[in-house]
Amino acid sequence: MGKARLEAFSDGVLAVAITLLVLDLHVDPSGEESLGAQLRHEWPSFAAYLLSFSIIGVIWVNHHALFALATRVDRALLFYNLLLLMWVTTIPFTTSTLASFLRSGGSDTRWAVVLYGVSMEGMGVSFTLILAYMLRHQLMARPVSQAESKAAVRRYGLGTLVYPSVMLVGLVWPIAMLVVYGGMVLYYIAEQTPILPSETEAAADGT
Repeated sequence: MGKARLEAFSDGVLAVAITLLVLDLHVDPSGEESLGAQLRHEWPSFAAYLLSFSIIGVIWVNHHALFALATRVDRALLFYNLLLLMWVTTIPFTTSTLASFLRSGGSDTRWAVVLYGVSMEGMGVSFTLILAYMLRHQLMARPVSQAESKAAVRRYGLGTLVYPSVMLVGLVWPIAMLVVYGGMVLYYIAEQTPILPSETEAAADGT
């Protein structure tokens, strides 16, 4: 199967998920508080929105980079991709839940932190499974050595180790969790798929 249909479907799901995030941002014009006071009160929603928007945005960019490596997809890879999208579509819900309980406080805030952490971990594991499957079943556009494969999976899979640790931090200090997740976003913004051909190689191949 060609990969265009998979990428088009994934783009649509990611676009819906990233758009749904904004629905949790609101103010009440008929409320007693001023606009400035409401915005200050709603800061958890804005912080969670900015973080989750950045996360889904990076997922979209890296999803494109990942499938740029493939020449084709098979049935199993389609289901691995659906697994990733399933976790991505939970992000608006876990973002809204986290923001709500950050505002209200209480013991349930920890459950909101766990929900958000599970969502992040599921996304990270799914991404790693996709890359590992593509490498193992030789779906790449060019041959990849075993050493390159292991290095790529380790770099892509870093989040699967870090996300649970960040969730534990959030159980003690939720604000610190948001900051560390922001650092993870910066890591994956800077991260380039290590098995992509260099610009020189691409020019030589005419690609």
